[in-house]
Amino acid sequence: MGSEHGTLGPPKVVNIEDLRRLAQQRLPRPVFDYLDGGAEDEITLRENTRAFQDISFRPRGAVAIKKCALAVSVLGQELSFPAMLAPVGYSRLMHPGGEVVAAKAAGEAGTAYILSTISGHKLEAVKAATKGPTWYQLYLLGGREAAEAGIDRARASGYSALVITVDTAVAGMRERDPRNGMKELLGKSLLAKLRYLPEILAHPRWLAGFLADGGKPRLENIVVPGQGPMKLIDVAAALVDAAVTWDDLQWIRKVWPGPIVVKGILTAEDADRAVGEGAAAVVVSNHGGRQLDSVSATIRALPEVVSAVNGRAEVLMDGGIRRGSDVVKAICLGARAVLVGRAYAYGLAAAGHLGVVRALEILRSDVERTLRLLGCPAVSALGPSFVESLGRR
Repeated sequence: MGSEHGTLGPPKVVNIEDLRRLAQQRLPRPVFDYLDGGAEDEITLRENTRAFQDISFRPRGAVAIKKCALAVSVLGQELSFPAMLAPVGYSRLMHPGGEVVAAKAAGEAGTAYILSTISGHKLEAVKAATKGPTWYQLYLLGGREAAEAGIDRARASGYSALVITVDTAVAGMRERDPRNGMKELLGKSLLAKLRYLPEILAHPRWLAGFLADGGKPRLENIVVPGQGPMKLIDVAAALVDAAVTWDDLQWIRKVWPGPIVVKGILTAEDADRAVGEGAAAVVVSNHGGRQLDSVSATIRALPEVVSAVNGRAEVLMDGGIRRGSDVVKAICLGARAVLVGRAYAYGLAAAGHLGVVRALEILRSDVERTLRLLGCPAVSALGPSFVESLGRR
């Protein structure tokens, strides 16, 4: 590990927080805070991670396990362990390889990658880079015509599921971004950029990669009729006119023949509605604390959604996953698998492909060690009896 990964191996990088620190060193503050920050007072952002501390394990002693079975099946596709790579927008700003190298690392680890609509690399190139399953996360940016063109491309390229995010009626107020000049960094005005120039120049490695990659990328998977790929800066304004409704799901089912995953579910009512509208899976998600602040941490919302779905669809969860023990707790409370976003994006920002590889290695190793210490031989054997339930604390 040490020779292959250099400073990404022990002792420098032993957990996800170590990758976060490296990402913070490499990225200019506007880009790092876009990745790291949340909405408003960031209450939900903090609670997503903190809430895992309220769940205690109940291990079985005197159990010797020769081999842990970590594999799970999600929508009929086998994953090597129960964590998938969540859609992360603007990935190409964090590292030129962006979505392509993240998808490659996911495939090498035997797991799935979910591509965000707000991505700088073409969906065809991302699919070609990985040996694993790929899903496409759809925003209705650019209108239905642009969205349908993206769906057609995803289907032709071999994406196996469509993820519909339902918690972005407007962009959340992520207060770090206006303070730190994210809009100015992406804008055209050189004058507006001047006050942030010292911060950019203080990160020459990132700047060299950004310039060598051609500067600000366009959104290659949102092709607006008559205009070409959407500009990166247009996203926040475009979201106002791109909110997904339940009526849109009826249209989407007609143009997408594969399974539909509804992401952004926090209540029994929405879970029931999503399943009723034909969702094959739902993702318990609060958008990483980046949309509506003061909503429930996802690990707290998970049992309510699992109960409401009642086996009619698969339940996934994202939000706050930083350790393999977090993954295991989510599985115990009813998730089929989890989606990780920041956990791998820190690795991407820190070291591109090798950073994502290292993030996945850390999480997988954590999951296996946690199972062995619990005295549980397989992910499939996990259940509520291995944790002290939130309701009993």
